[in-house]
Amino acid sequence: MPKKFVALAGIITLIALSVSAPANATQIVSKKFSNCAAVNKVYPGGVAKSSKWVNKGGEIKNKPTVNAKVYAENSGKDRDKDGIACEN
Repeated sequence: MPKKFVALAGIITLIALSVSAPANATQIVSKKFSNCAAVNKVYPGGVAKSSKWVNKGGEIKNKPTVNAKVYAENSGKDRDKDGIACEN
């Protein structure tokens, strides 16, 4: 009986942990990155401050992620001041 209880408790714990905190793109946390390479590892297209972004630089490979908080933390990395930090 105790072995079944321990096994059941373990299974319940695993299920609770897997359901309680999904890690997905909607849970974006504001973070200041050290450089654009670090930004592009998390946000391949860079970070835009609004959905009405217009790229002033050259052609870009990826669409930027829109997140005003992350952009504000990394606005110094927006070299051409077009509202997109670290576009590539």
